[in-house]
Amino acid sequence: MKLNFTSKLFLSEELKKLKNNSTDLQTDIEKVIIKIENSEPKIHALKWEENRLNRLLNDIEKIDKQSELYGVIVGVKDIFRVDGFKTKAGSKLPPELFDGKEASSVTKLKNAGALILGKTVTTEFAYFEPGITRNPVNINHTPGGSSSGSAAAVVAGFCHVALGTQTIGSISRPASFCGIIGFKPSYDRIATDGVIPFSPSADHVGFFTQDIEGIELIAKVLCDNWNNKLSNKNLPILGIPEGKYLNQADKIVLENFEKNIEKLQNNGFTIKRITTFENIEKINQTHKLMVSAEISEVHKDWFKKYENLYRFHTKQIIKDGQKVKKSEIESAIKGQLELRTKLQELMLKNGIDLWINPSTITEAPYGIESTGSPLMNLPWTYCGLPTISIPSEISKNKLPLGLHFTGFYNEDEKLLNYIKKIISV
Repeated sequence: MKLNFTSKLFLSEELKKLKNNSTDLQTDIEKVIIKIENSEPKIHALKWEENRLNRLLNDIEKIDKQSELYGVIVGVKDIFRVDGFKTKAGSKLPPELFDGKEASSVTKLKNAGALILGKTVTTEFAYFEPGITRNPVNINHTPGGSSSGSAAAVVAGFCHVALGTQTIGSISRPASFCGIIGFKPSYDRIATDGVIPFSPSADHVGFFTQDIEGIELIAKVLCDNWNNKLSNKNLPILGIPEGKYLNQADKIVLENFEKNIEKLQNNGFTIKRITTFENIEKINQTHKLMVSAEISEVHKDWFKKYENLYRFHTKQIIKDGQKVKKSEIESAIKGQLELRTKLQELMLKNGIDLWINPSTITEAPYGIESTGSPLMNLPWTYCGLPTISIPSEISKNKLPLGLHFTGFYNEDEKLLNYIKKIISV
C-alpha cells in the first residue's frame, strides 16, 4: 500500500517561473487539481469544495501579473474568515456564528496576487480534538495539529504556502512532523483579526512552505513593517536551553538533535549550552491556565447554547477555564513579558543570537487519534518570541524530525536571515 503522498513545490522557484513566463498559471493550477484528485482521498487536508478548478481559473482573471505574489497558491486554515467560504473551525456549531469580515492576512495575500486554494482542515477550534487529516509523509501517522490540513497541503504540493495559527505548538509541530518549514512570527507581528480566537493573549498567525525563500516572500507581505535591511553577515551563535525543558524530549529526538548540533559545530557554528527553564512545569501550567480561561471567555455564549456539539477535549478546556480566577489570568499575562525579558537577557548575557532545540518531543505519533505534544513549543509561544521549525533528520522509522529556532522579539527578519545560513549547511 502506498504510504507517501509528498510532492516538491518550492514557492520561490514557481514564482520565478511564472514571472519569466517559463510556466503558465492555468497549467500550474490544473496540475495542482490533478494532485488533489489523486492524493486528497488519502490525506484529507482540504475542506471539500465543488468546482474548485473553475473558481480558481476565474480568479486568475482578477489578478495582475506584475503583482508581488502573482499566482502563488494559498491554503487557509479553517479558522480564518475568507470571503466566499464558510468558516466551520473544525466544529459542528452552525457556521453562521463565525460570519464576519475577511481576515486581513488573507486580504493582504489576495491583494499581492495570491490565489486562495481553499480551506484546510483544522482540529476543533484549534485545540486537541483532531480532524481526519493524515500525514502525507506516511499516512499511518498524524500530521500534527492544530494546523493539520495546512501542513499536509503544503508537503503534498497542493499549495505553495498555507496559513496556520499557533497558541501552543500548532505551526511548529505540524511543520516538524511533515518535514517542511513553519514560521511563527513575533506576537502581534501579523494581525489576528478575522481569525476565530483561541486565546487572544497567545494566538499567533503564521504559515508553512517547503522553502525558506518562500517564507521570506510571504513574511514581507504579511508582517507589519518588514525591514529587509535587518540582517547579519556573521554566522549566528546558538544557545541550547539545557535542563528540564530539553529533557521532555524522548531518546530518538535527543539523539538526532545532538547529531545536528555536531554537524553545525563541524561547519563553524558556535554552540553554547545554557541552563534555563528550570521552572518549566510552572510555565506549562501557567500557560494552560491562561489559554483555558481565554477560550472559555471566547466561547461563553456559544457554549451555553451548543455545549452538546463540542467534543470532549474542547469541552473540558472550556470548563477548566471557567474555574480560573481573575488574579490567575492577570498573573499569567504579566508572566508572558517577564519570561520574554528573562530569555532575551540570557541571550545577551551569553552572547547568543538564537535558541536552538528540537521542534517536538517525539516523532509523529502513529494513528490520527492524537496530534502529538506541543511541549517543546509552549514556552516560546507563551512569551511571544519569533520561532521557526525547519526539517533536520529522518528518523530510523523514516519520519521527519525538525530543528526549532527562536530569535529576539520583533527581529523576525534577522531570524530568517540566520536560518538561510543554517539551511545552507
